[in-house]
Parts: sequence; C-alpha cells; structure tokens
Amino acid sequence: MQPLVLKGRKIVEGYCKAEALVSKKPISFLGGVEPADGKIVEKSHDLCGECVKDKVLCFPHGRGSTVGSYVLYSLAKRNLAPKAIINQTADPVVVVGAIIANIPMIDQIDLSKIGTGDLLEVDAYKGVVKILEKRGSC
Repeated sequence: MQPLVLKGRKIVEGYCKAEALVSKKPISFLGGVEPADGKIVEKSHDLCGECVKDKVLCFPHGRGSTVGSYVLYSLAKRNLAPKAIINQTADPVVVVGAIIANIPMIDQIDLSKIGTGDLLEVDAYKGVVKILEKRGSC
C-alpha cells in the first residue's frame, strides 16, 4: 500500500513517526489539558480522558487563553507533550506553544483523512503528513 500523502503548511519544523490522536473539536490547553499527566480533562471534549503524550495530536484549531502556550511548554518539559501537532487552521496560542516547546507543527491539513490510531509520518520541514498505516477510522 502506498502511503496517503497530505500536504500542508509548515509552522514549526521537525520530524516524527507516531500514532494519531484525532479530534473534531478545538482544544484549549489551559483548563482542557492537565499539565501534570497530559490527559484531556475537558468534560465535553470528544477526547476527554485521552493522553496526548507521544501522539500526533490532530485537531481543527486551538482556542482559549494565551496561557495555553505555556501549558504546551510545561507538557514538553515533563515529557508529556505530543510528538507533533496537526491543525486545519493554525491558532496563535498553539503556534507559540509549539515553538517554545519545539513540537513539530503543520496546518492546512484535511483532518477527515486521518483516524485515531493511524500511524503517521510528520515531516514539518516539508509540510507533509504521510499516513503509513490505517489503523483507525476517519
């Protein structure tokens, strides 16, 4: 099987291979993600209870306070951060967090092609996401 290649816009350079964690809802890192363990704690969120650690976190865009940037940085310092972030539309709060935490980030990606559990290769030097193995549903 040839990998499906999705082209987007590079935001923060980097590279990884990891499993996707996909949400249809925006994420607020301040109050929505627990910095102590990396779990999504927002009760109404479709990923509530899921851990972002070592995942390619895919979500439409960020929302909420600018302190969310620091939450991403705090997750990285505790080795609880996602390996990469994929958005449909980059949000300044998430972008700043990804920059200071050194998390590869790409936007302008069609998230409907990616399912939770899919094995992804993220090349944020080129702005490319490859779906290496379909494990989840889209």
